[in-house]
Amino acid sequence: MDSGAIANTKLIHTHSDKSPASLFGIGLAIVGLLFLPVHGFPGGPEGGSRHKQTKRVVVNVQSTLADLMRDEDTDGDKKITIDDARIAGTNRGDKQFWFRATDGKLYEVAGTYYLSNLLQELTLADQADEDSVELDLRRIFEKPTDHISRMIREVYWDGLTRRIDSAGLAKILSDEKTSTADGKRYLYVPNSDATAYRYYSHLGASHPEMNVVVVKLPSDVTPAYVRSLEGQHGLLALKLQQRGNGEYAPVPYVVPGGRFNEMYGWDSYFIALGLLNDGKDRLAKGMVDNFVYEINEYGKILNANRTYYLTRSQPPFLTSMALAVYQKLPNDAASKRWLAGVVEAAIKEYWNVWMNRDHLTSCGLSRYFDTGSGPVPEVEPGHFDDIYAEYAKKHGMDAKSFEEAYKSGKIKDPELDRYFVNDRAMRESGHDTSYRLVGRCADLVTVDLNSLLFKIESDLAAIIHDEFKGSFKTSNGSIEKSGDWRKRAEHRRDLINKYLWDEQRGMFFDYDFVTGKQTRYVSATTFYPLWAGLATQHQADLLVKNALPLLEMPGGIAASSEESRGPLSAERKARQWDYPYGWAPHQMLIWKGMEKYGYGSIGRRLAYRWLYTMTLNAVDYDGTITEKLDVVRRTHDVFAEYGNVGTKFSYITREGFGWSDASYQIGLRLMTPELRDDLDSLIPPEWINIR
Repeated sequence: MDSGAIANTKLIHTHSDKSPASLFGIGLAIVGLLFLPVHGFPGGPEGGSRHKQTKRVVVNVQSTLADLMRDEDTDGDKKITIDDARIAGTNRGDKQFWFRATDGKLYEVAGTYYLSNLLQELTLADQADEDSVELDLRRIFEKPTDHISRMIREVYWDGLTRRIDSAGLAKILSDEKTSTADGKRYLYVPNSDATAYRYYSHLGASHPEMNVVVVKLPSDVTPAYVRSLEGQHGLLALKLQQRGNGEYAPVPYVVPGGRFNEMYGWDSYFIALGLLNDGKDRLAKGMVDNFVYEINEYGKILNANRTYYLTRSQPPFLTSMALAVYQKLPNDAASKRWLAGVVEAAIKEYWNVWMNRDHLTSCGLSRYFDTGSGPVPEVEPGHFDDIYAEYAKKHGMDAKSFEEAYKSGKIKDPELDRYFVNDRAMRESGHDTSYRLVGRCADLVTVDLNSLLFKIESDLAAIIHDEFKGSFKTSNGSIEKSGDWRKRAEHRRDLINKYLWDEQRGMFFDYDFVTGKQTRYVSATTFYPLWAGLATQHQADLLVKNALPLLEMPGGIAASSEESRGPLSAERKARQWDYPYGWAPHQMLIWKGMEKYGYGSIGRRLAYRWLYTMTLNAVDYDGTITEKLDVVRRTHDVFAEYGNVGTKFSYITREGFGWSDASYQIGLRLMTPELRDDLDSLIPPEWINIR
């Protein structure tokens, strides 16, 4: 850039900020000055007469993008973040970027956040193969909450949407989880769905380059069959819908993000809340339809639609998800028929999964359980190395030889078998992994699962009463009465109070039905009874008094208390569903639970802490939104177990992470206009008295 031209404009913008917080600290009122041409009037994102005639700023996409990255991406990670330090003796990394528009005028953008917005706009244009683009100052200098929310609504949901059709399948099959021993890609369809088999067989034949093998599952999918698929695991088909022209098309779904290209069990409930918030009602409804399909064709809502998940489900949210969608549907007969189909599927799953002999325990409450055996195949290579090393010593072998011998069945070890029973159960819980559940999950009736089942029982009672006049007839002729479901809910509440409530400590705890003792592990799940509406006001008051101080951190609710997690060491490593990490589903459930029991101001306070952490990290790190956060340090810099999905992208994230995206949109609805202004100014929550 012409040094003389820049020198003549230095009075316009003299600070060289390295932190977006400092930009917001001096107030967004000066934001218009940051987009000032050498010749012209200042612009900015706010209203007012000076913006009635917004200047057209047209730039060459490729050259401007290249200049921006050369000048400001000093660490070479293809992002613009606060980690891009200034290079001594140069202007590179000084967080001040000058570019020349196609009309020859010079413009400045300064500050990490605004530069990353510029990068995102240029990247979107570049990915759309545009040679030039008209930059909109309202987007470059958009308030952080508006920008993040808009990107979720307009970009991220689309980036997370998948379809198992010719175009979508190519994307899904490209991930590393579809690799097989023979190099082929496998797609499995239910035994009874002849339409799906024809559709995908034709698709595979039409696209030989995909190397897809379409397999019809047996009518009875046993754990032994699932284990026999080792080396040939693949994607499971979801629902096809018939269009007006008679042709079939896959029902789309939304994935969590990153390496996940399948539809997950409990993620989808929270994602659906975000979709409904953003007006994507049809997409949310389609996800419910896919879950009903899974129940009818695979016997359960799956952990996700991959073959290695056929032996387990995930935390059940179907009725809550369906009710949220139903509220958005027209009040007509078609909507009621749709709801009836969901109700029947929910009843089927309730009895066939959560109340079957594998899940229902001797104390009358349910547990998580996976009917498969041995190590789960979906984990990354080396995940169980420490476990194999521990048991290899017992057998006088090296770890690798022991692992191979154990997997092949040459060596039997009942104790290790039991470890994997518990590990699989923990993965059905969705809380994989946590010291709350490691090595004992199959022996526990947990607060979270039984709260969710109480909610399902209560939902079915209410739906049958309100929508079906108290009586619902299933397709097999059985009659479901609202009163019967209400009794089941009340019975479960009694058992939860008997086994899971500790009046002295004022908290709910998981119960080990084998030892007959509560675990006393303080987890964010202790608040689930508030969301489910099963707690008394007295219990809610005690939870706020006793559990909240142990779990509320600077950035939101931690997954567990530090004391319960215990000390860490080289041998006892951090687990991602424990302190100091926080997760979007916990936050969202607790916000709602607080509201139900008259603690709305606390819910807003917790939501502000979480949103502040998300906003701060997105502002400082090029829009980054991840699956979890360190809520003690208020950072996405988390590398426990699997790392942190959502951090790996170049130039722009087009996804974020599903339930985190949803939590941002839902959390913003709890903010007053004043609190939203505080978020935009990046005012830490401890400085604000939130009521």
